[in-house]
Amino acid sequence: MPSLLLSRRDLEFLLYEWLDVELLTKRPRHAEHSRETFDAVLDLAEQVATRDFAPHNKKADENEPTFDGTTVTLIPEVKKALDVFAQTGLIASGMDESVGGMQLPGVVAGACFAFFQAANVGSSSYPFLTIGNANLLMAHGTPEQVDTYVRPMVEGRFFGTMCLSEPQAGSSLADVTTRAVPQDDGSYRLFGNKMWISAGEHELSENIVHLVLAKIPGSPPGVKGISLFVVPKVVVETGERNDVVLAGLNHKMGYRGTTNTLLNFGEGVHTPGGQPGAVGFLVGEANRGLPYMFHMMNEARIGVGSGAMALGYTGYLKSLQYARERPQGRPVAAKDPSAPQVPIIAHADVKRMLLAQKCYVEGALALVLYCNRLLDDERTAETQEDREQAHLLLDTLTPIAKSWPSQWCLEANSLAIQVHGGYGYTREYDVEQHYRDNRLNPIHEGTHGIQGLDLLGRKVVMQGGQGLALLHRTISATAARASGDLADLGAQLQASADRVVEVTGQLWATGDPEVALANASVYLEAVGHVVVAWLWLEQLLAAEGRTGDFYDGKRVAGRFFFRYELPRTGPQLDLLASLDRTTLDVKQAWL
Repeated sequence: MPSLLLSRRDLEFLLYEWLDVELLTKRPRHAEHSRETFDAVLDLAEQVATRDFAPHNKKADENEPTFDGTTVTLIPEVKKALDVFAQTGLIASGMDESVGGMQLPGVVAGACFAFFQAANVGSSSYPFLTIGNANLLMAHGTPEQVDTYVRPMVEGRFFGTMCLSEPQAGSSLADVTTRAVPQDDGSYRLFGNKMWISAGEHELSENIVHLVLAKIPGSPPGVKGISLFVVPKVVVETGERNDVVLAGLNHKMGYRGTTNTLLNFGEGVHTPGGQPGAVGFLVGEANRGLPYMFHMMNEARIGVGSGAMALGYTGYLKSLQYARERPQGRPVAAKDPSAPQVPIIAHADVKRMLLAQKCYVEGALALVLYCNRLLDDERTAETQEDREQAHLLLDTLTPIAKSWPSQWCLEANSLAIQVHGGYGYTREYDVEQHYRDNRLNPIHEGTHGIQGLDLLGRKVVMQGGQGLALLHRTISATAARASGDLADLGAQLQASADRVVEVTGQLWATGDPEVALANASVYLEAVGHVVVAWLWLEQLLAAEGRTGDFYDGKRVAGRFFFRYELPRTGPQLDLLASLDRTTLDVKQAWL
């Protein structure tokens, strides 16, 4: 029976027929791999996700973590699953062989991890954060920090977190107040509070490695004075409990299997070494903490987009199965009320909802895999110019990769509920939970609004607009390849891409950043739809000349996106071009 997590056939099409990941085995980093090793690790991921993660997804949702003032307790299935995950070596699937990694291409590692996100997004959050934590330390930490923290994370003995937000600051990182006081031995003592810390406290591992943003006294104000510190739950060198204390658990509408915490640093509950403060160790240089943390944040943003895609994808597959099996009603033209009922998939409106889900989730999967493929090119492309171009394009696409799946695969989950009818919003069916889980993703790792500001305020204007220019050239090259039956789609895509460039110029020509950025979220949505239309055209080009239901399904979904979805961008871009000031000029008293 085909998986109800993700479509393996779709993954194989995207990896091998579109992205041609086998070419990566010609690069030295991946020379020991082949399609056989890629398929084997995909088989392993699907098997473990199905057997060890999916079965307790609902149980973990119904039995949230509890805290008795001393210990956090989760259902035992979470640790069992994570122990199996660690034994597979998948934590280090994309990491260097020198730390025990498999050195798989990032695009293959990302495809593997998506199975776990679809199976159980709550339990998969623990290795998700750990992988990002380890990658940051390998990029910016000392060899000693890699030996002390990364190797145990690769083995699954330590887990990791990222600690940015604070109760009074939220996403405004310039306003963090956590202090890091230097000590004579080169370490630091941290004092402050961190909020919304996923996986911040549990008993699932020997240790928890917190990566904490804090300010050293005397540092410059704002984000230029932020430094990054490793703050372990247990001080490795002494075995003492560090002064990192759980103040309480946050109770979320989704991701309930993931502890979400308020952590207090340096409150004096524990005094390692007999001194106040949580023991921390500087990562890299002082006052460069935010650029370092963006290494993990950008990886996490693509990962959040992948999780949103995976939740939308599994919801789609489950609603598709339901629609095929649920008899209800008769064709509109049927005259005999005694005729057998037909499966609801026979009804045009149900097919519309299934097609919409299909174009959202398959478009989102193409988007996150493409971004992971850019990561591979950034790391291993043959020339410096190619590596720089991959970095620039990935930088431009990252806010879209985070937010587009978080918005539209959530809509796919909503449609999956609708396909189920009244059963859809009952807890007996999975689609209700998938929607709740996915609703967190438009907020995780930077809200929709923050991603819009990042795209319009930074990414498309950086380096004199080179990021947008590169994206436009890349889309235009795809449009130019579309001929014959696809020529009309190529022309439609080219016109949309040209319009994005035109409107971007109009927004910034005002010289007023408040006006330019007032509707940045609308800009994000419009550009996101143009990008996904481009990736659908890429898929249609890859499917050209191929026959069978799978390829016909690609063709109908792609054309559905161009017919039903891409036209949404016209009114959005018109609104942006009008330099509308409604959101700027509305007075608080009117709301």
